[in-house]
Amino acid sequence: MVCSYKLWVQASYPPHLKLLNQNSNIPIPKTKTQFQRKSLDGRFDDIDDDADGSGLRKFALPSHVKSITSTSNPFVKHCLKLKNSSSYRHSHASALVVGTTPIREIYRYKESSQEKTVIDCLLLLENAEIPEGLDTHSCHVVRIGSMVMKKLSGVQSAESIEAIALMRFPTSFLNLTVDQNKSDSQSWFPSTHRILVLDGIQDPGNLGTLIRSAMAFQWDGIFLLPGCCDPFNEKALRASRGASFQLPIVSGSWNHLQTLKDTFNMKMLAGHPDIDGKLKKPFSLSQEFVHSVAHVPSCLVLGSEGRGLSEKSQLKCELVSIPMTGKFESLNVSVAGGIFLYMLQPKN
Repeated sequence: MVCSYKLWVQASYPPHLKLLNQNSNIPIPKTKTQFQRKSLDGRFDDIDDDADGSGLRKFALPSHVKSITSTSNPFVKHCLKLKNSSSYRHSHASALVVGTTPIREIYRYKESSQEKTVIDCLLLLENAEIPEGLDTHSCHVVRIGSMVMKKLSGVQSAESIEAIALMRFPTSFLNLTVDQNKSDSQSWFPSTHRILVLDGIQDPGNLGTLIRSAMAFQWDGIFLLPGCCDPFNEKALRASRGASFQLPIVSGSWNHLQTLKDTFNMKMLAGHPDIDGKLKKPFSLSQEFVHSVAHVPSCLVLGSEGRGLSEKSQLKCELVSIPMTGKFESLNVSVAGGIFLYMLQPKN
């Protein structure tokens, strides 16, 4: 069978696929898509883009396809769009996870938490072994050529990457602006003792590193304020090593964050350098300070690399600085964040 797909756009828009807000970098397109499949007799079979009523667009790879060698294959083009376009990713609620290690880490975590791992398709380099521990009975395994692997992975040496997984967004990811039925803040996170809040973090490498560090130090979740990059961005996923699929992530506004704070009576802390002339004198991240908040539910807000904390974050939070004997005023946000996350990690 020769398979091909035909795409067109109609002026219809599922009501819950709305823009996050004007400042967000995670847009949702105002499109609806249909695909057609060409079979041996030359006819096309419609593939409904919303067959389950979810409002999410679908791109189904026929189950009989076991190998792809051409970079111009429609499914390869679909995967490239998932890799390069945030709006396309979120309209399909899917992302590409590149590399055997993060795929295995995500799978093992989901297995240990008894949550279903949804791998729609596992792309393996020709002659590569299936990653140890993966149950391939529940996903579509496709062998791909080195040129396809190089194009999808973005790595010049295809031999260094043997597997790519097309995964659906985890159920622990929540966009409060899109899913307005999730107004109950008690359902956002399984636990709210320690929540990391990212305020306009635009560098995907820093965002992914912070998510991974939060996972390592057993924080309860991530809250993304407007202006943050997509946590399922290719570079963010690479830096997080799969933690974006393991740690609960909620995207929302300051109003949503205020609701969370009020519901759980949380302390609002914000990392900020100790610079003379500021209206509020920061607390020092000392052992005494850490001990004083050890049993207090807290949010830690970290600002963007260039602008630092937003004005609202500075006004709403107690500022905390990392004591430094050197002459530098501040650290890279992922470095500073790692120190904060370690010092303020939950105590068992």
